[in-house]
This record gives sequence, structure tokens and C-alpha cells, in this order.
Amino acid sequence: MFAIPFIIIGLIILISSFFTVKQQSAAIVERFGKFQSIRHSGLQMKIPIIDRIAGRMSLKIQQLDVIVETKTLDDVFVRLKISVQFMVISKKVYDAFYKLDYAHDQITSYVFDVVRAEVPKMKLDDVFVKKDDIAIAVKTELNDAMSDYGYDIIKTLVTDIDPDAQVKAAMNRINASEREKIAAQFEGDAARILIVERAKAEAESKRLQGQGIADQRREIARGLEESVDVLNRVGINSQEASALIVVTQHYDTLQSIGEHVNSNLILLPNSPQAGSDMLNNMVASFTASNQIGEAMKEAKLKKKNEDKNS
Repeated sequence: MFAIPFIIIGLIILISSFFTVKQQSAAIVERFGKFQSIRHSGLQMKIPIIDRIAGRMSLKIQQLDVIVETKTLDDVFVRLKISVQFMVISKKVYDAFYKLDYAHDQITSYVFDVVRAEVPKMKLDDVFVKKDDIAIAVKTELNDAMSDYGYDIIKTLVTDIDPDAQVKAAMNRINASEREKIAAQFEGDAARILIVERAKAEAESKRLQGQGIADQRREIARGLEESVDVLNRVGINSQEASALIVVTQHYDTLQSIGEHVNSNLILLPNSPQAGSDMLNNMVASFTASNQIGEAMKEAKLKKKNEDKNS
């Protein structure tokens, strides 16, 4: 019975000599405070009481987000969020555990140093355009510095660029004004095209209207000619026939006006003899014009003959 406690203690010591290491991690074993070995995933064994697990390190990719506030070349304060993805090199676990105590603080310091050296060389617009250049500069600097401590920098990303609120509002106003300007140009072009098309349509309408009027007058003239021929065949001379046609058209016009109750059209003159008077005046005018034309031709011909004789 006195051996039972010793057996139990022996079992506890035996069990404590075994330990497990998770996948993608490493355990650092020390013996009396001195580095002994690095154990990787699986079931491992150590000497009880003499050996101890000094620490464990993850070999997975980790991410550290760093917020940096700095000033651009055009004196605009801006906040950048830099995401650094890094991991412990499996062959340099010793360096990562013993050479560096606070890896996150070390990485943050380098990020601050690089960003505050690069961004002040750029204007605000260039910061947005060249954010990849900033990320590359941070990655290069971190790789050079952290590889000695057993860390590998996988990727650096500029995930956010946040200028001052007033600057963002001004940028939005500039963008909105630019878009309004473009919209106004498009509206002006559309209005100009509409005016041109309307003018073309109106011109085409006038052309067709003129053609229609010309065709109408041609048909009227042909009808008058036929009417005069018919009247001539029944013994009415051309002048009487013309007067009859004019008077008939005059009364037809008066009848058409009378058919519309609310018509405001007034035919001047509208007396019964108006058509005949109009025709006589027109005939007299044409006769006088012909006589004047013939007299001018004779005078010109006479002067030409005189010039030849002289």
C-alpha cells in the first residue's frame, strides 16, 4: 500500500514526458534554461523535470494591420491602413523566438518609417494611383529587416486611404462638378442635333409644300386651258371665257367661305363685278407691258443699226 503513491507519481512523471505539437506550429524545448531543440507537429517526448517547453510558435501566415497618419506633398493629412502578411520561417524558428521579443511592434515601426518616408513625396491623387508602389516599398524594407529575425514577409497591401473629411468633401464636389459639366455638354450636343434635325425636317416640309403648290398651280392652269378651249368651241372668245372663269371662281370662293360659320377670312374685293374688273386690269397691264417691251426692242435695234452705219 505504501508503494501506491510512488506508482502514481511515477505515472504522472511518465505521462508528463510526452507532449503534442499542433500542425503548422513548432515547440521550443529548453533544458535547465538552455535551448535544447525545436519540435514540430506530432507526438513528442522530453525528459521530465529536466526539460521544459519554453514556448510555441505558429508557422501559419499571420496578418498585422497598421494605421499610419501622414502628410502628402500638397499638405493634405491622410490615414493609410497597411496590411502586412507574414510568417515564421520553419528553418529559422530559433531566430524568431530568441532574437525578437515583440515581432508586431517591430513590424509596425518599420511600416511607420517607410510610409512616412514615401507618402510625403506624393500628391494626394498620386497616393491613390501609386498605392501599389507604397506597398512594394514597405515589403522590400520589411523583408530586408525581418529576414534576420526569422520572419518572411509574404505580402503588404494598402487596404485603405482615408483623407481628411473636408478634403473628401472637396474631392466629391470637384467630381460632381466635372460630371455636371460633361452632362451639360451632352445636353447641349443633343439640343443642337435636335435643332438641326428640326431645321432639316422643316426645310424638307417646305420643299414638299412648294412642290405641291407648283403641281397644284400646274393642274389649275391645265384646267383653265381646257375650260377656255371648251368655251371657244361654243362661240365664246378667249377674253369672254377668261372673264367667265374668273367670275365663277370668285363666287366659288365666296361660297366656300360661307360654308364655315366661324371663319374670319374676308375676300377683298367681293363685289359681283370684282372678278371682271380684276381680269380687265390684268389684261390691260399685260398689253401695256408687251407694248413697252416691243418699243424697247425697236429702239435698241434702231440704235444698233445707227452705230453700224456710222
